[in-house]
Amino acid sequence: MTTAREDYDIVIVGAGIAGGTAARLYAQKGLRVALVDRRSHIGDYKRMCTHFIQPSATPVIERLGLAPLIEEAGGVRNSLDTWTRWGWIRVPEPEDGSTTPYGYSVRRQTLDPMLRVLASGTTGVELMLGKNAARLTSENGRFTGVVVKGRDGSEEELSARLVVAADGRDSEVGDLAGVRARVKPNNRFTYFAYYRGLELTSGQTGQLWLLEPNTAIAYPNDDEITLVACFVERSSLSEFKRDPEGSFVRLIEALPRGPKIADAERVSPLLGKLEMPNSSRRVAVPGLAFVGDAAMTADPLWAVGCGAAFQSAAWLVDCTTAALVSRKEDIDRALARYRRKHRSELFGFYFQSSNFSTARRLLPHERLILSSAAKDPLMARRFTAFGEGLIGLRELLSPRSLGRAVRVVVSDRLRRDKSAQAPNGGRGRHSTA
Repeated sequence: MTTAREDYDIVIVGAGIAGGTAARLYAQKGLRVALVDRRSHIGDYKRMCTHFIQPSATPVIERLGLAPLIEEAGGVRNSLDTWTRWGWIRVPEPEDGSTTPYGYSVRRQTLDPMLRVLASGTTGVELMLGKNAARLTSENGRFTGVVVKGRDGSEEELSARLVVAADGRDSEVGDLAGVRARVKPNNRFTYFAYYRGLELTSGQTGQLWLLEPNTAIAYPNDDEITLVACFVERSSLSEFKRDPEGSFVRLIEALPRGPKIADAERVSPLLGKLEMPNSSRRVAVPGLAFVGDAAMTADPLWAVGCGAAFQSAAWLVDCTTAALVSRKEDIDRALARYRRKHRSELFGFYFQSSNFSTARRLLPHERLILSSAAKDPLMARRFTAFGEGLIGLRELLSPRSLGRAVRVVVSDRLRRDKSAQAPNGGRGRHSTA
């Protein structure tokens, strides 16, 4: 039996980061939102995640009123040091005393229920747990609602002026709408585990190792828990699987200035994810928009997923609220604006990260950026800002940026050549080696 309800402005399928963010922000504008999720418990959470939220998402977190809740729960204001064969890339503290941009590192078992409670407690949001999208309704070529199915088999039709798919990489709504994801393979697999009381040489600063072709991360989170993960080239999979525990420990303990995991308490089993494809789909069609992982899923190494979920939801709300509230603007025209915004903000990062996930060798411009960033504070800021979502690929690779990188590398080479040609290898009585 199907019952009909036609009094929502927006129906959102998926009550994770993106769905919860969109629901709260829409409701704060006076709109009525149905927030639907197949999970039956408000405390459920996503298991596979790096838990690193980029600094570019912090304004959205503050706008939601979520920042103080994360901090009260012990979330870490994050930053990142990156190891390369040219040395560490570290962003120095600003000399003017200003605050370095930060995001948050907080486990999803802490974050997801917190955001879901916050969203569902917002006037105008109706949370519907234990329901999944069974089919979409449409009229005159645009989507007009969702038929949701409960665990008892009953169906309910939720019609709305806008349907939002926030149901993850393998979006059921995307399949129902015929909006298929374009998939790019990831040539690495990952193993990871959680440790309590793990000391990093960087303190509370996260660490990323670019080992070429393998990579590794160590990210401190709430409750003194640190996520440690390695991302390994697929050709090593059969060897790694013969002894996952030993292979993982050997790789992590061999990292330059890496964490001593043997000295910490491991609080999880060793977990693995063997398939991590990059995917993207058209983020808006008439009557329907995609946010978060349903719109785009990039290589988890770069930890863009949580930040993109917060930000894409906010972009959608900002682009479409006026049309939904006033009814003077065509919603599909507003959705086209969201589509352009999403592409301009995320396509460059997605292109770079999905290309890097092939585990290929570094390209000349990548070597130039990394080597200069390990030597020059300004280039370190630019490289890190790109990874944090604060600048785009075009700015990172601008003529001005590449020009500075060349000058830094050439100057360093000339300095080293001059030092090598000096008496005693540059270690005379006037040397400052």
